[in-house]
Amino acid sequence: MPAALRSLGHKNYRLFYGGQLISLTGTWMQIVAQSWLVYRLTGSAATLGFVAFAGQIPGFLLAPIGGAVADSFSRHRILVTTQTAAMLLAFALAALTLTGTVAVWHVYLLAGLLGVVNAFDIPSRQAFVADLVKREDLVNAIALNSSMINGARLVGPALAGLLVATIGEGWCFFVNAVSYVAVIAGLLRMRVARREASAETERSPVRRVVEGFSFVGRTGPIRALIVLLGLMSLFGLPYTVLMPVFADRILRVGAGGLGVLLGAAGVGALGAALLLLARRGVRGMGRWVALSSAGFGASLVLFSQLEDFRLAVGVLVFVGFSMIVQIASSNTLVQAMAPDALRGRVMAVYSMMFLGMAPVGALFAGWMAERMGAANTVALGGVGCILSALVFSLRLPALRREARKLLVADEGGTVAESSR
Repeated sequence: MPAALRSLGHKNYRLFYGGQLISLTGTWMQIVAQSWLVYRLTGSAATLGFVAFAGQIPGFLLAPIGGAVADSFSRHRILVTTQTAAMLLAFALAALTLTGTVAVWHVYLLAGLLGVVNAFDIPSRQAFVADLVKREDLVNAIALNSSMINGARLVGPALAGLLVATIGEGWCFFVNAVSYVAVIAGLLRMRVARREASAETERSPVRRVVEGFSFVGRTGPIRALIVLLGLMSLFGLPYTVLMPVFADRILRVGAGGLGVLLGAAGVGALGAALLLLARRGVRGMGRWVALSSAGFGASLVLFSQLEDFRLAVGVLVFVGFSMIVQIASSNTLVQAMAPDALRGRVMAVYSMMFLGMAPVGALFAGWMAERMGAANTVALGGVGCILSALVFSLRLPALRREARKLLVADEGGTVAESSR
């Protein structure tokens, strides 16, 4: 365990980790409560998809700009600004809901504004991790991040289900708003080496954005990982948007059951993150990506056919496990191969595909669920994940050879050495 937790030896990373753990628990509470609020107000699966689309499409459109900003200015200051903005938006949604004046258009508007904030927050947050630890601890820090995210994913939905069932959605939004205080306080307590505005700020912003896309486009392993991640996001992740439909119409367990279902996926996701903590390098992670992508799709197909609540909870544990192995392994590999000067822009493309394809998938899933049912929609998405994983597996040997060259060429060779 000391080796698995070695990144926590860095004070700045410890502050970041603790603040994010609290804040992300609140974020997951808001995600669950917002879905239930929309479903309660409309009873429409399509509207769930539209709201998810409104909240995530800004990440697809603006993330490249957010990545360029992350590579040009202080990531520390960017995060203080974005986290403060997200806190104010959560307070606004809480006030509207608690006063009984909330309408669906309010949710659309606030979700869209939060999406704009996230377009700048996520690339900076992903790249900021590399500023907080030594390079040889980067793989461990990314795995710890996954454990943090999924620990929050385990606790947040369960708390949200309890609060929604007893005192309503508004208090979940209020708790989320207050939780941002922890991460903002942690950021303000950090002593981060001053990062002067990059000389790149003198270059055309468009040129800086294009340079990030160009690097990803010509780097086969990174391109393949990001494309596969986008396909998983397009086909697989929309299952979360349809969970209120499963909880209400198929499994008939209500808001409390919705929290348990999402919490079950969180249990599996946390298990995956803890497994990744044991790794000291990136060797073999390409195979993990392929297998976990196929497992994610297969478990979604199985879940979609179940009508027993206990069996559904059990299968969702594996859904969460395989999903996080795929996402965290891809994140680790991309960061290991990305040069520091381009890290923000590369992670912007990563987040653009991960968060940007999700709204398209959510919109399509909501539309499909109205016509062919939520179960068939999730099953179809699972099949898409399996086929995508198969194509990636066939290309894996060639991608592995190119990836080795990138890792050996990495500055100092530290990641390459740890992968041997």
